[in-house]
Amino acid sequence: MHPQLSDKRIVCREFIQALDACHVSIWARLTGGCNQEKDSLNKCLRKERVERSTRNRTQAKEQRLKTEQVWKELHEDD
Repeated sequence: MHPQLSDKRIVCREFIQALDACHVSIWARLTGGCNQEKDSLNKCLRKERVERSTRNRTQAKEQRLKTEQVWKELHEDD
């Protein structure tokens, strides 16, 4: 199982369940029968990661602008 699934159980739940169900059959797991489920899970996790990164980047830019504004106001008083 992917190590990052501990906090992603809500986001990609259906893909995780499909992969777990496929992994019940050891033969399917060993012969590549679960590759499609794994690829779907990887795509879901990637999409979630990209969205989270975009959100974090936007928040960081906003915070940086606020910080710069505060510093500018502080230096105007000097």
